[in-house]
Amino acid sequence: MIEICFVCTGNTCRSIMAERIAKKMAKNKKIKDVKFSSAGLRADGSQITENARTVLKKLGYDGRKRKSVLLSDVKPNVIYVTVTDDHKKFVKSKKVISFNDLAGEVLDPYLQDLQVYEKTAKQIEKNVELLLNKIENLRGEV
Repeated sequence: MIEICFVCTGNTCRSIMAERIAKKMAKNKKIKDVKFSSAGLRADGSQITENARTVLKKLGYDGRKRKSVLLSDVKPNVIYVTVTDDHKKFVKSKKVISFNDLAGEVLDPYLQDLQVYEKTAKQIEKNVELLLNKIENLRGEV
């Protein structure tokens, strides 16, 4: 089992969107042995933002409510995928990459309009697609 944790600042927009996008994309690709989660470096238990929920639903992903989770314990067997290179500096793990290492950093849509959230979701989709392709390629499943 591979465990991947997406990390951003508050875990109310980007990382939770990445988690939910990855879960559905992996299911569609029939990748069953990868577990996805998300956390924030400064998460405080806030709910996923309404705009993130709305955009996820609009694009066909899980738009349910969920409280943010603080990244408090870095586990040695988890692969951490940070949204920006700055986040990467704070995750003390040998198994950490950023979206910038894949298809590019994803800007923070927090407190912005739905169009910005949708653009963010599309950037996340590109990154997650590349990540899942890399997993498939490493396994020789492609």
